[in-house]
Formats: sequence, structure tokens, C-alpha cells
Amino acid sequence: MSEELLLTFRSPPLPFFIESNRRTYQAGEEHPNRTNLGVFDLLFVQQGALYIAEEGNRWTLQAGDVLILRPDRWHHSFKPCQEETVFDWVHFQTVGAWEETEASQGSLRGDYYTYAIRLPKKMHLSFPDEAKLLFSQLHEAAQSSSHGAFWERQQRFLHLLQMLDEGWRSDAAKAGVSVAERAAAYLKMNYRSVITNTMLSEALQLHTNYITRCMTEVFGCTPQQYLLYYRLDQAKLLLIKTDWPIARVAEETGFRQTPHFSRLFAAQTGMPPLKFRKRFTN
Repeated sequence: MSEELLLTFRSPPLPFFIESNRRTYQAGEEHPNRTNLGVFDLLFVQQGALYIAEEGNRWTLQAGDVLILRPDRWHHSFKPCQEETVFDWVHFQTVGAWEETEASQGSLRGDYYTYAIRLPKKMHLSFPDEAKLLFSQLHEAAQSSSHGAFWERQQRFLHLLQMLDEGWRSDAAKAGVSVAERAAAYLKMNYRSVITNTMLSEALQLHTNYITRCMTEVFGCTPQQYLLYYRLDQAKLLLIKTDWPIARVAEETGFRQTPHFSRLFAAQTGMPPLKFRKRFTN
């Protein structure tokens, strides 16, 4: 089967932690047989090997491997453990949109105000010691009944997701995601100024066509479209939070001509800037 399956979670809302623990199987023991568990099951092997199947797919998980099982599939062991095996498990869920796809075929994208958390179905961690410590802290928080335990376990869990997400994104084979995010960061930082594709290309030291292809794949829009959407979002905030004249709002968000700004704003929101402001200030 493909090793390039990805689980994508569009956030917000963020996935949330439910429970976790550490288990030890002796030789001859095996993972339980479950159908439609209702939660995602994340497994991290510290020692030995687990033999896990989900529907017709099989994985042999060695020390340092992580696997995420879906909440809506049948998963089970296809072979008992051959040696003492220590692993961590974490159950989590989301109420937001998610999908499991081939790496290049996902439909969920981040944009100028949301983020697509991408987690490999299976990956080998290059930071096993850090992961072991984080899982230990997560389990400790999961067992605690103190007032602050809820916040601590959710924060530990989100740190774990961040580690997995960034570990995947740092892979050289996934350079396109990194390029798109670098371009987006540059556009956000400089949106008040004139930004051409040539300027963006020079800032990233990459060809314009490559940057455009990466942004289209990740965000579903070109760099100039992304810049326009971001400027218009900033304009919406200023219209609501300030009493500045429309000309100043346009100037502060990178538009050099007020009529041009008003036309673009109306095309995107269905109303001119002044009418938009009155909806929230009257």
C-alpha cells in the first residue's frame, strides 16, 4: 500500500484530546480488534513491533513509528507480537472537516485565515526522545484530576500534533508546502506595499511559476489572489474597528485608488465598504 497517505484537518476548530496511556504487550499478545471506534487512534511504538491492519491495509510498526487509525474503519492485529512491545496510544477527535487522501490529492486547503493540519498516516519520528517525553507528560495529565489538568492535556496534545505536522512539512519531498507558506508569510508581512510577482520571486529566490504552482496547490489561489483576499480581510477589520474614511482604509490595506478598492470590495462581499461598515456599527 502507499506510504504517502495523509490525514488533513482544517482548523479552526482544532482536533481535541480524549484519552491516552502506555501499554506493554508480551510475546503472543496482540492489539484488540475494533470496528468504528468513533475516535482517531494514534499509536507510537517505543520498543518491539506492532502488526496493525486497517481494513485491507497492513503496517509493521517498529520503534519510533507513528500510525493514525481512522474512527470509522475496522482495525485489528494481523499477527501477535513476537517480543516485548511498548507503545503509547492517544485517542482524539475533531468536529471540523477532515479527510484521508494520497499526499497529492487532498481537497482541504488552508487559506488566509484557516490552517490545514497535515499528518502522515504513518511516519517514522526523527525525534524519538522528545516524543517519549511528550507522551509521558500527556499520559500524566490524562490521569490527573486537578483543576488545570484539562488545559494541560489539551496543550500537550496540540504540541504533539504540531511536532508531527512540522516534521512532515520539513521533509524535502514536501518542499511545495514550505514554499507556499513562505510566500504567504511574505505577502502578509508586506501587504500594505506594492508587491509584484517579480518582488516575491526575488524575496524567495525562486521562479515565479514555481511559487504560483505551489500556492495554487496549497491555498487554491495565485500569489496575487492571495494578496487581494488578505488585503480585503484586513480592510473588513478596519471598517469595523475604526471610523477612518474609506480612502484611508484603502491606503492602509495596500490599495492605491479608492474607487478601485471599493469595486473589489463590493465584488467580494456583495456590498460597498460603507454599507458593510453600517451593518456592524449601527
